[in-house]
Amino acid sequence: MLIPKRLLDRRYFLRGTGAAMLSLPVLDAMTPLLACGADATSSQSPKRFVAMCAGLGFHGPYLFPESAGRDYELTPYLNELKDHRNDFTILSGLSHPEQQGNNGHASELTWLTSAKRPGLAGFKNTISLDQLIADQIGIETRFPFLALSTSGRSMSWTATGVEIPGETSPSRLFKALFIEGSEQEVAAEVRNLQRGRSILDTVLGEASKLERNLGQRDRAKLDEYLSAVRDLESRLQQSQGWSKKPKPRIDAKPPTDIADRNEAIAQQRLMYDMMVLALQTDSTRTITFQLSGLNSVPVVPGVKSDWHNLSHHGKDPAKIEELKLIEEAEFGAFNEFLTKLKCIEENGKSLLDHTAVLFGSNLGNASSHDWHNVPVLLAGGGYKHGSHVAHDTQNNTPLANLFVSLAQRMGIQTDHFGSSTAESISGLELS
Repeated sequence: MLIPKRLLDRRYFLRGTGAAMLSLPVLDAMTPLLACGADATSSQSPKRFVAMCAGLGFHGPYLFPESAGRDYELTPYLNELKDHRNDFTILSGLSHPEQQGNNGHASELTWLTSAKRPGLAGFKNTISLDQLIADQIGIETRFPFLALSTSGRSMSWTATGVEIPGETSPSRLFKALFIEGSEQEVAAEVRNLQRGRSILDTVLGEASKLERNLGQRDRAKLDEYLSAVRDLESRLQQSQGWSKKPKPRIDAKPPTDIADRNEAIAQQRLMYDMMVLALQTDSTRTITFQLSGLNSVPVVPGVKSDWHNLSHHGKDPAKIEELKLIEEAEFGAFNEFLTKLKCIEENGKSLLDHTAVLFGSNLGNASSHDWHNVPVLLAGGGYKHGSHVAHDTQNNTPLANLFVSLAQRMGIQTDHFGSSTAESISGLELS
C-alpha cells in the first residue's frame, strides 16, 4: 500500500499543533523526503544523587594516596576532608575509554555520559547519568533535576545528546525553589502546562493515523517516540500538580549573587548552600554542579597567577604550589558541603547517608590534558567508606562501572551504562 506523501512530511505532521519543539524520529518511509535536509517527611528517606566535576582537574600527587586500603596516609587535598575520612572513598585507576577529542578539554563534555571521542567529526553525546536517573524518579519531586554551574556550561545531557544549560545564579535558584508566585503567575503557569498537554494530545492523534500505514521497523521507531511523548505528558500532568502546591517554607534568607567572577570559591560555597536546601526540602533528588575554572586570577590568598595557566604547570614547582592553594580551597569548600549534609538528621541518619556525592574531574593530569586515571571521590550514600580503592593506573577500569552502581542505588533497573563492562566496581559496597 502506498503511503500518502502528506502523512510522511514531518512539517505536515506538526503543522497547526504548536509543537515545533517536538520532532518525529526519522522513519525509513520518510527517507526520500528528508534526503535534502518519597517525600522528606516519610518514614523511609529517599535516596539522592549529586555529581560535581572540576574542569581544570586536581594535581594527582596531592590527591591520590600512595597506598591502598583503609590505612592510607592523608594527602594534602584529602587532609581538607579529614573530619569525613570515614564518610568518603577515594578511587584511582578509573577513566572513560577513547576520550581524545577536538581539544584538550573536550572530555569535560562526556564526564557524566562516557561517550567516546568528544567533539570530533560525527560525535554525538549520549544521556548523562543524572538524566537517566531523573527520567525515572524525577516525577517524585517538584524539580526532576537541577543542573548547576559556575560558568553556564553543564555536565547534564539529554538522551538526544543536547546539553542542558547550567544555572549559575543562586538567587534565581532560591526563587525557583522557595518563593511563591502571585496568583496570576501560578494561573499563567497552569495555562501553559495545559496548553502543552493539548499539543501532545494533537500529536498523539496524528501519530495514531500515521501508525496504521507504516512498516514494522518504522512502527518500532514511532512507538519509541510515542513512549517519550506519553512520558512527557505524564511529566506535564505532574508539573501541573506541583504548580498548585505550596513551596517549602524555610528560615533561610534569599542569597545575594556574587558579581565578581574571580570570587570562584565564594561562588562555589554559595551554590553549595542552595544545594543543601534543595536536598533537605526534597525539592529534587538529582543535582549536577559543573565547577569551571578561570582564565584569570581567582580570589584565593597567595594566588597571583592565572588559574588555567597554573593548571598547565609543566611540573614547575612554583606553579604547582600556587595551584595547590586554589585546589585546597576547592576541597575546603567541598568539606563544608559534606559537613552541612552530615549535620542534618533525617529519620535517624544524616542527609549525607541518604545522598551519594560524586566529586571529581574529567582530567587525570590537566597539565598535559591526560584523561586517564581521573580523580574520583565518592561520599555518603550509605556506602562502606574510609578506603582508597586503587585500580590499575595503567589499564584503567571504566568509570562507567561506578555509574552503574550509582544508578542501581537510585532504583534504576540497569546493568549497563555507556562504556561500562559487565564487572561491578570492585572495592565499593553498600553498608
